Amino acid sequence: MDPHLLRTFLAVAETGSFSAAAEQLRYTQSAVSQQIAALEADLRTPLLTRRPVALTPAGERLRGHASILLVRLAAARADVTRAVAPPGRLIVALTPLAWHPALADALALLRTESARLTARLRLAERDQVVAAVATGEADLGLVDGFTAPSDPLRLPDTGGARAIGVAESPAVVAVAASHPLARRRRVDLSDLADAYWIDAPAVAAHTRLPVDGLRPGLRYDGQDVTVLAGLAAAGHGLAVLPEPLVTTHPSLTGVPISAPRLVHRVELVRIPAHLTGGEPAARLAALIEHR
Repeated sequence: MDPHLLRTFLAVAETGSFSAAAEQLRYTQSAVSQQIAALEADLRTPLLTRRPVALTPAGERLRGHASILLVRLAAARADVTRAVAPPGRLIVALTPLAWHPALADALALLRTESARLTARLRLAERDQVVAAVATGEADLGLVDGFTAPSDPLRLPDTGGARAIGVAESPAVVAVAASHPLARRRRVDLSDLADAYWIDAPAVAAHTRLPVDGLRPGLRYDGQDVTVLAGLAAAGHGLAVLPEPLVTTHPSLTGVPISAPRLVHRVELVRIPAHLTGGEPAARLAALIEHR
């Protein structure tokens, strides 16, 4: 099966529309239709109904395989590229709130060990970080999120990447120091359903919290943690943030959360099979895990 045809098929399956898939892929709608027809001819079975657009039973089965096949193809290409990469190359993808002192300390130690180290840090959203590690675009990843104590984060299945927890810290509701909530000793998130929240999907999405009904008062589409903290400090809305971050901001107060029980968790994402003892990524992973 041609991977280009599989990508087109997934785009149609995910958008539910030939025209939307064409726009996403920057193809013409007729080109998308021709590619789907070619894939169906190759497999000798219909994969999609046309009016309305929906997956057939065969299409449902193919959808389960297609994303994994494309990830593995990208991983194979990246693995070959990695074999001829310059010595000392290290690419770490991370979510904005996943930056951790252990990473800074480990990078500093690596620099003292190798003058050839060329490190690059890349900010991305959580699913993008996992995908970058799975496909080899990044050597390691650090992701974060809010979860129950000791519970792992819910990450997308990529077929190869594995995650291990490296840090947990208390989660608090960040409010302006002048906000009435700042005087509360503890707060139940379900009691704040009528409050205004800052929706910051790339940093700390309120929609990922295990509480229904929290409504956004402002949406921030950037990845700068300082901007998010500044918006909360200026009274534009509430945000759940790691306690260590809030305590460093002079105009923010962190209110402990009584329910649900939440911690801010940071996990290291890697592909064990790709980490040999001599690679910078393997050394960095070991330093972070055994900090």
